[in-house]
Amino acid sequence: MDDIYSLNSFYRRSNGLALVRPPLTIEQRRTIDSHWGDVTAEPGGVDYLERELGGVPVLWAEPAGAARDRVLLCIHGGGYVGGSVYTHRKLYAHLAKAAGVRAVLPAYSHTPERQYPTQLDEVTAVYRALLDEVRPGHLAVAGDSAGGGLCVSLMLRARMDNLPLAAALVPISPWTDMTQSGASVVANHPTDLLFGGDTPMDIDGLVSMLLPAGVAPDDPLVSPLFADLSGLPPMYIQAGGGEMLLDDAVRLEEAARKHGVAAELDVVPGEQHTFQMSAGRTADADAAIARAARWLRSKLGL
Repeated sequence: MDDIYSLNSFYRRSNGLALVRPPLTIEQRRTIDSHWGDVTAEPGGVDYLERELGGVPVLWAEPAGAARDRVLLCIHGGGYVGGSVYTHRKLYAHLAKAAGVRAVLPAYSHTPERQYPTQLDEVTAVYRALLDEVRPGHLAVAGDSAGGGLCVSLMLRARMDNLPLAAALVPISPWTDMTQSGASVVANHPTDLLFGGDTPMDIDGLVSMLLPAGVAPDDPLVSPLFADLSGLPPMYIQAGGGEMLLDDAVRLEEAARKHGVAAELDVVPGEQHTFQMSAGRTADADAAIARAARWLRSKLGL
């Protein structure tokens, strides 16, 4: 495979930027991260429409022949500081196309310019607006990394606000514990090409940029691993076996089952954080998306 399209190579380059002196600015990092989506192949047969929902800019991904009355709300990752609807449009278009539904990606605000709870407020506004158009039983929510944790927090917020809950959740390599207490944070440090190695990413720094004074990292709405998950929709959780956040996924499944929520955990040995970004280029990514899509179709009545 051409190196420029390799997720592992992209992660190695991103990780190695910690050695650059003087250190890169946030805007410089964002410019580099804007090429994250280059590793994902175009799915083909998908139209993209920029609109607004609930006062938030969104990008619709509409595969040809997709069910018009089923929608997948997709929350992109990027540590809250980066990533965008453009870096992740192809990933979620692959998932939407395989599931036969439309997808909508909210362009929520970045840190450090905007702190919590802005991001949760914005995706909640989009969710509220979707409920005016789509039956809750025809609506699912997916998210990767920070977006994976945020899709669970969204359901907690919806429950607090007495909103109907979605039919299903698909957290992908979810960041559910901002205290970094999972054993895999240490155990998988040598194998994680993005967060670990000789130039580890400052994950605690990402937390500090997100959380204002007075909000603790173990707050259940920012670390849904510590929440009461009772009544939440069924979850299909995917993760890579080599990533440092593996235990955020493992423990989420355990917590969900403890609170009576149906949950399935799909860990692919040796794979990296959000390895599904290699959709259309690697067999493991394509197979993982196919499994998630089959599960989604069963929950959305397709």
